[in-house]
Amino acid sequence: MKNEVNKQEDLKHKDNVRLIIDYIHRTLMHHMMWYGEVQHQFGREKALEALQTVYKKSYDIQMKRLSKALGFEMNDNLPKPLLNLSDEQLQSLKESLAVNWLVNDGVWFQAVEFSRDMNDAKRCNDSCWGQFSPFEAWSIKQFLGLPENSGLDGLKRALNFRLYATVNKQSIVEETPSGFVFQMNNCRVQAARKRKGLDDYPCKSGGLVEYTTFVEAIDSRIKTECIACPPDKHPDDWYCAWKFSLNEGNKQNTAPIK
Repeated sequence: MKNEVNKQEDLKHKDNVRLIIDYIHRTLMHHMMWYGEVQHQFGREKALEALQTVYKKSYDIQMKRLSKALGFEMNDNLPKPLLNLSDEQLQSLKESLAVNWLVNDGVWFQAVEFSRDMNDAKRCNDSCWGQFSPFEAWSIKQFLGLPENSGLDGLKRALNFRLYATVNKQSIVEETPSGFVFQMNNCRVQAARKRKGLDDYPCKSGGLVEYTTFVEAIDSRIKTECIACPPDKHPDDWYCAWKFSLNEGNKQNTAPIK
């Protein structure tokens, strides 16, 4: 801000908008820090239990207040302006949010890489995936109503609701009663590097953390095996591939998916 301002009442209209956006950012960061600290103090399982309670209660309170402040209606506990969007508009918004998530991930990576080095950036990246992947799995389970130990069918469904499923192209092949192979046929990050004439980003270390922890959070009995992931060589029709298997002896505890 160019001009010195000592009180909020002195802010110009545009600066008030900027401050409101900053309030949103602070709220999101505080929410994240609460979850991180509860996880640190009591472990991930207890933190997710708390998050389940906090998310519902906080959402109800915040949306009621925002709808009143901005003058929009709620319908089935959802903002009516969003419900009034066409299917095409909703899809565009969903894609924009998913791409923004991926871009934000890349901005964080580069911030560490350019201020430190690639090694430190990869180390932070892999550790972050170790936190985010099981959280995303939990979030998807809540959204879909998946039970614990939902087996291979549950994992297939969950993979289709990851943020990556919106920004990348993926497929499931070689399906058997005891497992299947998951391929990332087009990766937005790797495709961008390819267009620039760059080598694949060596994402295997992060991928091992990402997929293993995601799968374990869906069903701890499912085994994850990396078929290939950069810097490994791979065919032109996929960038990475993963095999997920569930031993016959472990299937009797699979909960039915409704």
